[in-house]
Amino acid sequence: MAETTEVLEEKKVKVKEREPLFSKKNKKLISDPLDENNPVTIQVLGICSALAVTVQMKAAVVMSISVLFVLILANVTVSLIRNLIPNRIRIIVQLVVVAALVIVVDQVLKAYLFDVSKELSVFIGLIITNCIIMGRLEAFALGNKPWPSALDAVGNSLGYGMVLVIVSFFKELFGSGKLFGVEIFGNLAEKTGLYSMGYMDNGLMLLPPSSLILVAIYIWVQKIRNPSLIESH
Repeated sequence: MAETTEVLEEKKVKVKEREPLFSKKNKKLISDPLDENNPVTIQVLGICSALAVTVQMKAAVVMSISVLFVLILANVTVSLIRNLIPNRIRIIVQLVVVAALVIVVDQVLKAYLFDVSKELSVFIGLIITNCIIMGRLEAFALGNKPWPSALDAVGNSLGYGMVLVIVSFFKELFGSGKLFGVEIFGNLAEKTGLYSMGYMDNGLMLLPPSSLILVAIYIWVQKIRNPSLIESH
């Protein structure tokens, strides 16, 4: 009877010590990639798509959602089977999981958003080898439980998507005077709005080099706000 009581007490202690779903530690898994450990601006990962698919906000948002979907399911899947994956073939298994999810995303886009699918072109397929996704699978999902892995995926996806959306906002607005295809500055052909006062779109904003400039400005602002991110020499 005494042993049974001790066992019950141990179980109660374990229940009390169980980490809340949104503990401070788990919240940091979401918040850190948004600022202090952003995958694009701090880790410099996934930079290719950040430069290539940010001419229009619609494409940037779709790309961000696609990465969010793939990374969450891939992280959780790899976390669930992490103890079953032989170490020597872990990269192959990760690639198979990610490739299967990317194929689903690609087919859904072709079925429901064909124009966006054509705009994103090969970049949807390149999600398979996106450094952010492979990095999170290797560095986090393989060593953690499904719930933290899901939160880590959400944080890194949002951090990635935030950069894409901000860059695409300025590129589409000042490059074509539109946001999500809606005219903001007026109609260039009919010379209405700002165009009637001599305003002209900035053609540089539609080219890849402008993405580098905008990302650089983003990093500069980020480090001004948080001096701890500045590397000391």
